[in-house]
Amino acid sequence: MINRPKDASDLSFFLYRSSAAPEIGTEDLTQILTAARRRNALVGLTGCLHYEDGLFFQWLEGSDNELRPVVDAIMHDPRHHSILVLEQGALGTRRFRDWSMKFSDRDRKSLVDWIAHKNVSTVDRQEYAGGVSSFLMSL
Repeated sequence: MINRPKDASDLSFFLYRSSAAPEIGTEDLTQILTAARRRNALVGLTGCLHYEDGLFFQWLEGSDNELRPVVDAIMHDPRHHSILVLEQGALGTRRFRDWSMKFSDRDRKSLVDWIAHKNVSTVDRQEYAGGVSSFLMSL
């Protein structure tokens, strides 16, 4: 069962894209997911991780007090390079309330193809962030 923050007004989200370290493989992804799911369930975070063509796209949500240390850990994790914060801030309701960490990859559904099909700009950061979050929610 996922722990819920006591004060829903404390709900925040963090959306980013990063380049995976070159040595990241299937076993590494499994370990990342296992650890993230366990940690998120303990602290009440939910979210979605998509991995495609050496890039991570992740949405995390939960209590701001629980989210900040996880974001800080991601920012200093050597498995991530060129981290681009797409969007972050307060959140009214969870988008991934049933997932301690949902996962997808190119084999399940391609973000690149989805963005091209929807004609989402990858230059305009706000439109790109909206496209990435819409894609993750469509999984």
